[in-house]
Amino acid sequence: MATFGLENALTAKAYRIAPNDTNYFAVLFDPEKDRVANIYVVEIFTKGGATPPNEHTAAHEFFYVLHGEGIARCGDRTIPIKKGDSLLLHPGTEHVVENTGDSKLYTLTVMTPNEGFAELIRNGQPMELDDEDRRVLGA
Repeated sequence: MATFGLENALTAKAYRIAPNDTNYFAVLFDPEKDRVANIYVVEIFTKGGATPPNEHTAAHEFFYVLHGEGIARCGDRTIPIKKGDSLLLHPGTEHVVENTGDSKLYTLTVMTPNEGFAELIRNGQPMELDDEDRRVLGA
């Protein structure tokens, strides 16, 4: 049994869930590859990009802003988020995270438990990280 996992965001497999989505994911750790109950990704939002409105039945979703700025709409509240901020969403809370900055928004996103999120991501469109992604994630 493995005692630890190691992944580099620069070499992680990346996916966009749907062709028109404006956010995509570099998968760090997930149930398929690492036999864990959660999924850990770097979520990347293009300029002006956002998640579709969504909520989770049983999962908590955690965002830690690595780079950039945006807003989070949670239920009836809208709050600004920026580098260094953490956001924890409880099950049953409809939410949207949106990039409002001048560059991409990068978050460490963790879903606990996975609740099918890893499978949704891995069934999406494979992506290549671009120069901006490599610069931000490799710094």
